Amino acid sequence: MTADVAVLGVGMHPWGKWGRGFVEYGTAAARAALADAGLPWQDVGAIVGADTVRGGYPGYVAGATFAKALGWQGARVASVYAACASGAQAIAAARAQILAGLTDVVLVVGADAAPKGFFRPAGGDRPDDPDWLRFRLLGATNPAYFGLYARRRMAVHGDTPQDFALVKVKNAAFGALNPYARYRKRVTAEEVAASAVVADPLRLLDICATSDGGAALVLSSVDFAHRHGIPRPVRIRAVSTVTPRFPNTVLDLPDIATECAATVDPPAEPFRASIARTAYEEAGTGPEDLDLAEVYDLSTALELQWYEDLGLCGEGEGAKLLREGVTAPGGRIPVNTSGGLASFGEAVPAQALAQVCELTWQLRGAAGDRQVPGARVGITANQGLFGHGSSVIAVR
Repeated sequence: MTADVAVLGVGMHPWGKWGRGFVEYGTAAARAALADAGLPWQDVGAIVGADTVRGGYPGYVAGATFAKALGWQGARVASVYAACASGAQAIAAARAQILAGLTDVVLVVGADAAPKGFFRPAGGDRPDDPDWLRFRLLGATNPAYFGLYARRRMAVHGDTPQDFALVKVKNAAFGALNPYARYRKRVTAEEVAASAVVADPLRLLDICATSDGGAALVLSSVDFAHRHGIPRPVRIRAVSTVTPRFPNTVLDLPDIATECAATVDPPAEPFRASIARTAYEEAGTGPEDLDLAEVYDLSTALELQWYEDLGLCGEGEGAKLLREGVTAPGGRIPVNTSGGLASFGEAVPAQALAQVCELTWQLRGAAGDRQVPGARVGITANQGLFGHGSSVIAVR
């Protein structure tokens, strides 16, 4: 177990397709987080930027890019890239500086201006890049992977397209209540079923979009929060950024094959389950203590898998948990109260930070009509390409 760090402030730029640069979105989110924390930018000792590789050269040095946009003031700076796990990696870097005593306050920022349509590989030939290979050799776009994963759940666990549609219905109901969400309209299962097939069995409303958006956190030592007049801040108690173990026998993006387990026994748990377990162990808590969860719903089928990987239910029981209303508004453990990626879309460097923003609002009791009554413990779950784990546990 490690010491907690406090969340002094959170801020977001609304998700959508705004046609502007990622720096503008991140700077707006950063200023909102600073205002929420009641701190001027000059009082921040360090800034960590979550990189976007689609934003041109400044995207690779996001920390310095955002520091310049806010106004050079001498803060320490770091930039991280871990695909969809970039936000959690940025939080981990910020927490390490605070717990090491290098600074009391760190600003963490992530933002993206995503391309229209589905993600595609960057230009150039990279035969040692599994992400490039799966696009160029197999034509396996992200939705193709999502469809294959859904088919596997149908074959192994008996999930149905109707179960997948219920995930979208639930998340759209939450997203309709979130002013930062891109899609703020409730949908029915019939509307999901009537949307265009993208990668059978998944339809357009089963798959998240690509979006522009930004999110930011102001983190500090707990002592600083107390001195700043916040006696009971939301605290980050665990950050899990683990990698898979050999052999990894579950096919995950971007890989196009699993590792051979003919001579080596596979690990006792799959990669995603290890992400959550590591967070629980660090926080000294477990799934039975959770009040809510924010999970990585790239597709409706994948959300059901996270229920199982977080230990909310047994293997193959995700759809049953959903049908019983356990993860819905008013349920025992609401999942994706923000609306999830179903309502936001992917703004890659920002999405793990946006999850923590939602936990913070919920634990403060400031989530408005989507508030989970009495929320005290929440978890995020995310995953980045190339074996980047991402989970954060926040408490109050």
